Amino acid sequence: MAEYEAVIGLECHAELLTDSKIFCSSEAHFGAEPNSHVCPVCLGLPGALPVLNQRVVELAIRAGLATNCTVAPISKFDRKNYFYPDLPKGYQISQFNEPIAAGGYVEITVGDVTRQIPLTRIHIEEDAGKLVHAGADRLAGSTYSLVDLNRAGVPLIEVVSEPEMHTAEEARAYLTELRNIFLYAGVCDGKMEEGSMRCDANVSIRPKGATTLGTRAEIKNLNSFRSLQRAIDYEIERQIRLVESGERIVQETRLWDEQRGVTITMRSKEEAHDYRYFPEPDLVPIEITAAWLEEVRRSLPELPEAKRRRYIDTLGLTVYEAAVLVDNVDLMQFFEATLAIGADAKLAANWMMGDVAAYLNEHSQTLAETKLTPQALHELVDLVQAGTINRNTGKKVLAEVLTTGKSPRTLVDSLGVTQISDLGAIATIIDQVITDNPKQVEEFLSGKDKVIGFLVGQVMKASQGRAKPDTVNALMKDRLAALPRT
Repeated sequence: MAEYEAVIGLECHAELLTDSKIFCSSEAHFGAEPNSHVCPVCLGLPGALPVLNQRVVELAIRAGLATNCTVAPISKFDRKNYFYPDLPKGYQISQFNEPIAAGGYVEITVGDVTRQIPLTRIHIEEDAGKLVHAGADRLAGSTYSLVDLNRAGVPLIEVVSEPEMHTAEEARAYLTELRNIFLYAGVCDGKMEEGSMRCDANVSIRPKGATTLGTRAEIKNLNSFRSLQRAIDYEIERQIRLVESGERIVQETRLWDEQRGVTITMRSKEEAHDYRYFPEPDLVPIEITAAWLEEVRRSLPELPEAKRRRYIDTLGLTVYEAAVLVDNVDLMQFFEATLAIGADAKLAANWMMGDVAAYLNEHSQTLAETKLTPQALHELVDLVQAGTINRNTGKKVLAEVLTTGKSPRTLVDSLGVTQISDLGAIATIIDQVITDNPKQVEEFLSGKDKVIGFLVGQVMKASQGRAKPDTVNALMKDRLAALPRT
């Protein structure tokens, strides 16, 4: 790899969050019985005509604005002609030379380097149906295939990047950020496991320092971040092996075999002219007025990059804390709800990214599957911050809240774990510990200062963790300093 540079561009398809399909009133929701969300239009029956869903255009505008694109005042639909069993009309209604948005960029950070990955275009199109292969996930090895047309006509946008990524890690960061942007903007639900967001990767290699592009292979339908990264890494290595063995790289479409960890040939790569694009005669061009564009722009929420900056600059979170919270929409929404009722931002973030995250990982749960509420987390943060309970006790209380949903204040009262703040009571426990541990006291007095950690631990044990560690440490030092040295 030291002698070569990979060149990577991504084509990402995102299903738009509409109730109905792009050109008809059939439902666009995932998970229904096969061929139950269909009608004459999405079945491609003779005489059925498409009618454009306005919500599709609004969401495409949102996607363009959210990714810093220029939205075209006029765009049009085209027919992309090809034959496949899951394409009932024999063509796909898409956009070719006049897409709805162009230019723009997605900003990514890998390590300490932040880059803007430029976009070529965003265009609207309809999805095809789905082939269900009997006995295998792929056509190879199956005995027969069935066609489910529920997905036919579901509205998509395709986001095409420039070929300006050079590692699989950059490609993964790009797809992660694009998904986040669409989630925040309300464009797509980002459920890659359901196919509502998927990606094709164009990969080529060239000698380092060269400016011309090499022959590329397109890897189709990658539907997870892990698959994307592994497939690109493999494809880079495969192409290098071919070049170094004197073989020629051919332009083709390949599939990723997740189980074997390899890409395999699917078909030779088509060019635009192979699809015989021509203007869609049954749909008029889309006209986007300046007023409509501004209305959509005003409706956009705070997007991921702006939110990260606010968390860092205004709330005092670290770059890492801001990234973790913003990259997980569920965590972010819970965090924002906790702040809205007055919780300290830094403390709430620490609890969420520490003990709450550890619990979720251990139990393989999401926040929604626990009994924790923003109000409960706010109570817990306040109890620890006020010194009513210490951090260790807070962890125990949190574990109860997560499983029972009880109020932290109620639990503190019922469990009797309120932190001991009476200095006299703490001093009494310290005196007893000194009396019960003469050997360790003698070692301390002879110069072994580290022994104080053991003595403080005994006080914490005797107080059942309710004494404040800092107070115990200070009082213990004072008590020991008052004893005669040996």
